[in-house]
Amino acid sequence: MSLRVAIIEDEPATARNLRYMIQDVAPDSEILAILSGVGEAVEWLQQHMQQCDLLLMDIRLGDGLSFDIFTKLDVTLPVIFITAYDDYALQAFKANGIDYILKPVDEDDLKNAIAKFKRLRQPLTDTTGYEALLKMAAGMRERPAAYKQSFLVHSRDKLLPLAASSIAWFYTANELVYAGTTDKKEFIIDFTLEQLQQQLDPAIFFRANRQFIVQRSAIQEVDFYFNGRLLLKVNPPAREQILISKARGGEFKNWMNI
Repeated sequence: MSLRVAIIEDEPATARNLRYMIQDVAPDSEILAILSGVGEAVEWLQQHMQQCDLLLMDIRLGDGLSFDIFTKLDVTLPVIFITAYDDYALQAFKANGIDYILKPVDEDDLKNAIAKFKRLRQPLTDTTGYEALLKMAAGMRERPAAYKQSFLVHSRDKLLPLAASSIAWFYTANELVYAGTTDKKEFIIDFTLEQLQQQLDPAIFFRANRQFIVQRSAIQEVDFYFNGRLLLKVNPPAREQILISKARGGEFKNWMNI
């Protein structure tokens, strides 16, 4: 019997990697959909839940927590959560028969999670686990998120603390991530942009595209660009142009208007 999966993940690169990994560890699988947010997931599940066997979903999405999906409709599918956070609440997911994988996703972890699902494969009829999950979600909203405040970076033969507030932008190229600081220095950071997106305060930092995360105070001007895109002018200047796609232009404008 084939395994029909839907992925709920707002980071395109992570979603693509999950698709490839799932097909590697479970060749009998079929990816029914890749959904980027709470609203899109709710709409899709309302129409296709009966055709799906398993959900893989990131906890923090661009338009809210994935737990919000469960407040909008009764989900009768098992879930494997994908998250950058390793905190005590996650242990409760396992206690309730819900598995989770930490980012960056390791193929062996994914393989084990899917194997666990297959061993326990059955329709979800007891909602006790989800009720507990929703209580935890409420707790996550009530307590302040612990966003990353500083990084330890290499500088010649030293390690230096680098405050997140001093970083104007993060940039990735050739599988390395660089932090450009307000005093025009650059340091290599030992995190991917996907990890940084989860760990930085979203009120201060915005994922502009696949290559850049920018800090609000670094943005000096926003110009209209070709094909409905936006061009960010930042200080200090970045290595390349920072473009916001037409599809994400509205989200960016709302973020800037906060």
